[in-house]
Amino acid sequence: MELWWKNLYQKSGKFLISPTMKQSFHLLAILLLSLWLPLAFLLVARLSFVNYVLNATVSDPSTPSFLWSFYFYTNPALIYLLITSVSIAALAHGLTGKLSFVTESTDTTTHRRRLRLYIAWIVLCVVQVSVGLGIEGSVAVGVDGAGFGVKRSFFSRMIFFLGLHEIILVWFRTVVKPVADDSIFGCVSEERWVYRTAIAVAAGTLWWWKLRDEVESLVVVVEAKKELSMDIEMADFLGWWIYYLTVTIGMVRVAKALLWLGFVLLCRRDHVDETISEEEDEDKV
Repeated sequence: MELWWKNLYQKSGKFLISPTMKQSFHLLAILLLSLWLPLAFLLVARLSFVNYVLNATVSDPSTPSFLWSFYFYTNPALIYLLITSVSIAALAHGLTGKLSFVTESTDTTTHRRRLRLYIAWIVLCVVQVSVGLGIEGSVAVGVDGAGFGVKRSFFSRMIFFLGLHEIILVWFRTVVKPVADDSIFGCVSEERWVYRTAIAVAAGTLWWWKLRDEVESLVVVVEAKKELSMDIEMADFLGWWIYYLTVTIGMVRVAKALLWLGFVLLCRRDHVDETISEEEDEDKV
């Protein structure tokens, strides 16, 4: 009996540390950690909606006091700073195609790499705690900003999603993957398109399920406050700016795709013209 348990333990250990299982767990961990950034967008949108409700109904005695506690349940400044930093990095990467702290340089010392890794661990832990508490608090309170205000067109939503996907990729490359590679999984060699496809599917599912209806609060709140002649706070402006910054990133991505398509069509046309001219020369000969 003891020998049977020993053999079973050895077989299970070999199965768990096999390359296939290691790659599967590595990919699953990366997907779960990458989704923290779109959840941060969802939290910021809900905070904007709650802030508008508090300002619009502050004089109503029936307003429940737990809304105030929810607004201070997380530290919004950390979330705004994180989303703004990653969004600006994604915009710079989209415009230039280069990001010094994303691509590893050959002269980077081990000390700098470890420091960069420690920063990634700290940022990821802070995001998990802040966003996790905020989302849990919003669910407990029952906050749902879906259907608030005028909905954007399908084209606008798709542009926003493209920008959000680009931001998630930068978040994945700068924070998530270094942390996952440093964990018990180690550095797993995986095809690049597998990561991009999996992240796109996971982010698209979350966007279609919740984010597409609630994230528009970042813009609608500012418009509603302007119509009601209410004071626009710094958090409202930051939410509005983050939304249109994401849209700008999506537009840059679309423009680059159109330029690439035009370049491909132009090269193909030149190749066809050269082929026709060569055939005409052969006919003359």
